[in-house]
Amino acid sequence: MSFSLAEIKAAKSDEDMFKILSSELELRLPKNIHADQELLTGSIRRLPRGLRAMAAVHRLDVSMAINELGWHFYNFHHRGFCDETMRGLVELEAVEAAEIFKQARELIEPHWDKLGQLKGAPKNFADWYVSSELEAEMKPLNQRLWKICSQSPDYGLMQFWLAYARKYPERLFEKN
Repeated sequence: MSFSLAEIKAAKSDEDMFKILSSELELRLPKNIHADQELLTGSIRRLPRGLRAMAAVHRLDVSMAINELGWHFYNFHHRGFCDETMRGLVELEAVEAAEIFKQARELIEPHWDKLGQLKGAPKNFADWYVSSELEAEMKPLNQRLWKICSQSPDYGLMQFWLAYARKYPERLFEKN
């Protein structure tokens, strides 16, 4: 499938649009770079601003589908990547989601080093997280973000991809 402005503008359904966008992101961000946060973040930063935002938000969407915000920061413990996620939410005009992410990051910040120490030991993180105040503090933010995701059960946070691509198709091709 070729990726072009005409193809974006011609997409009739959310499913068609999503396939076009996700195929292009898979092509530009091959699976072999996903395990290295530094490499992935650098690759995301080289994308046109619309695709950059979409790529950065994708992992947050997956986190919210599988776990929640605390686990997201544990699994994606990389400040640069967190910065990209925040920028991505803002670029995609996901205003409330961006505010929730900002608040969650502020709650995580005092525990950042602890998360780094626990990296690679998910059971230890789970034990620590459940016994910490952090899980309880994240709960209302998780509830709010899950509510946003539930507004589009098929796409979660990627609902913002679809609206953005229709509103700003040229930004999928512009340089940052």
